[in-house]
Amino acid sequence: MAKLFMSRKTTRRGFFLLSFLASTYATGWGCKKNDFPSNSSNKDGEDGKANATNVNKVNKASIIVIGAGVAGISAATSLKEKGYKVIVLEGRSRIGGRVWTDRSWKDNSLDMGASWIHGTKGNPITELVQKFNIVTAKTNYDSSQLYDQNGQPVSDSLEENIEKRFETILEKVKKYRLQLEKSEGKDISLQTAFEREIAKLNLSNTELRQLNYSINAVIEHDYAADASDLSLLSWDEDERFGGGDVLFPKGYDQIVKNLAEGLDIRLNQAVKKVEYNNQGVKVTTNSATFEADKVIITLPLGVLKKGTVEFSPPLPGKKQAAIKALGMGILNKVYLRFPKVFWDKEPHLLGYISSKKGEWAEILNIYKYTGQPILLAFNAGEYAWKLEKLSDKQIIDEAMKMLRKIYGNNIPNPEASLITRWGQDPFSFGSYSHINIDASSEDYKTLAAPVDNRLFFAGEATSHQHPGTVHGAFLSGQREAKRIGAKANG
Repeated sequence: MAKLFMSRKTTRRGFFLLSFLASTYATGWGCKKNDFPSNSSNKDGEDGKANATNVNKVNKASIIVIGAGVAGISAATSLKEKGYKVIVLEGRSRIGGRVWTDRSWKDNSLDMGASWIHGTKGNPITELVQKFNIVTAKTNYDSSQLYDQNGQPVSDSLEENIEKRFETILEKVKKYRLQLEKSEGKDISLQTAFEREIAKLNLSNTELRQLNYSINAVIEHDYAADASDLSLLSWDEDERFGGGDVLFPKGYDQIVKNLAEGLDIRLNQAVKKVEYNNQGVKVTTNSATFEADKVIITLPLGVLKKGTVEFSPPLPGKKQAAIKALGMGILNKVYLRFPKVFWDKEPHLLGYISSKKGEWAEILNIYKYTGQPILLAFNAGEYAWKLEKLSDKQIIDEAMKMLRKIYGNNIPNPEASLITRWGQDPFSFGSYSHINIDASSEDYKTLAAPVDNRLFFAGEATSHQHPGTVHGAFLSGQREAKRIGAKANG
């Protein structure tokens, strides 16, 4: 299952004193110290209007945070609590980043990005749920129904055999990886390793389709990337929390809105340039200029890879190399609302073994959580990229072909749909990061390293322990806030 947008299948597999604060307002860009009042925060970000900012005015703070996603809000909240004057710049007209809840359908709160807490035990997001008294619902991954390429239900015994075959081959792949590590051989893709082991077996076409389904559903949806893009040596170096997985029937954005309470967040401020020297930082957006002592950058890896934000001077070579080495994948969602439920109401998940690898492999039964006749289909990697090029109608038609193969031609058409295209989103250019061939978790550490005690980096792609997750983003924000406090005190 997917990480930032959907949960992994766990069953499968202080700071300085207030007296120091005033000294941080002078940033060395020719401006005097100025303790000016900050703009009020547009916490919800739902009205689509930017906070009023005079384009000729230099806006000053002790810390600027670029990005009002979980990482940015986590860092800003922590710094504000310790007395820092913090301004958060967000290019979108809403806060949350890749945590985005759509409420355009009456009585429905549908998460277009992150959906799950990935392992509830010891997870900081679980602590926030308890603090803010937010209702969650557990996902039971054992409650599922799998269908074959002809739309026929797969028996429990056959599904167990499919899982055992996948696990057996995966273990052989891992043993081959150990051999490669010992011999210090050149990295290859995870897909190449699978093909090496598959070639030793005499699998039928049906068995091969079943294996491809498992690779896609268990790994490719988890990492938002094709196995052909994942490093055999390093693809699974991340860590995981224990416990079950839960989602938010009333929306994941409840976490973000509560966490952002009282912050100075400037919406519709798309950052264009970040300049830094030994005196401070200047950030130029599409409509204003901001100056600070330091900046925390939480731009998604996809944005850094696109180079839409200019750094002056350029980022160090090692950091640029890490940005290039890591991968940014996609996992997209298709919500379909029907006039009635025509599928089995009991399973939490529906699976489909397509004739072509990676097509409509997993569907979440939203009815199970909300009582609404809604299905949520996921697609990752190459097929997700392919769908992004299609119109909404074409995507819905493809989804309905699959559903009619399972439930018959007489099922109703959807009354409404919601479709994500994270690969085309100019503020993310993808869903979350993964480790490409010849990359490693060391690249996450390099991306997280500060530059000249001016630029600090947070976000899921800077978390070598928990990349691709909301808790990874949250913890990275806490990490950088603590790092800034430690440097100030040092």
